[in-house]
Amino acid sequence: MSPSNEVIDVVRLDVFRYDASRDEPPRFQTYELAAAGSTSVLEMLLKLQDEQDPSLAFRYACRGAVCGSCAMSINGRLNLACRVLLKNLDTDRLVIEPLPRLEIIKDLVVDMTPFWEKYERIRPWLHAQIDDARESRVSQRQRERIDRYVHCILCGLCYGACPMMSRNESFTGPAALAKLYRFAADSRENGRRETLVQEDAHEGVWGCRTITRCIRVCPKNVRPTDAIEGVRRKLLTQRIQDAFRRTPHED
Repeated sequence: MSPSNEVIDVVRLDVFRYDASRDEPPRFQTYELAAAGSTSVLEMLLKLQDEQDPSLAFRYACRGAVCGSCAMSINGRLNLACRVLLKNLDTDRLVIEPLPRLEIIKDLVVDMTPFWEKYERIRPWLHAQIDDARESRVSQRQRERIDRYVHCILCGLCYGACPMMSRNESFTGPAALAKLYRFAADSRENGRRETLVQEDAHEGVWGCRTITRCIRVCPKNVRPTDAIEGVRRKLLTQRIQDAFRRTPHED
């Protein structure tokens, strides 16, 4: 069936509403909107904002070539609104809420400042001493080791899903630690020791309890838990090497 022949149904949306600048309690506001099954939740929100309530606030940048900003809770599951189609929800009622673990600014817009501060904390760039006269090559096998983690779009879904963010607000979080491994495992990297030592703490890689909710919600199959385990292995290897260097050897 072509999109033009799709059945149009009336969908009920219960949308979380709150404005931190006003002294009003949070609430859910109900809307009804006609849409086809191939319509995404993001398209529903855009249509709702355009036709019924221009005061509704939410983030998206998909049409600006920046993927990952429309992260939210849809019927209790964390996802990107642009990826969720009505026909895949098997319901004509949507409950839409903001990303958890972060303070709400307005409606579905949360303050991502803690997320970005922790991301910046791991110094997310390549620290390599490269000779300008020599090309720094990466083999196919070496590239495959980090490919999965290069694909992270920093949407924050894993951050919102991680229960450890509520127990320990200082925890670096799965997205930043996955990015740390992306650079630590890069064959060209040679200046990562300081950052690794920094994350060798309860607020760093040892704060993860391997619950794997971050893996379940990641839209790019990055598997942050695996990256955290990779950083732990690097730290343990570094400890053993340091201990070996300090041990006196007999001739």
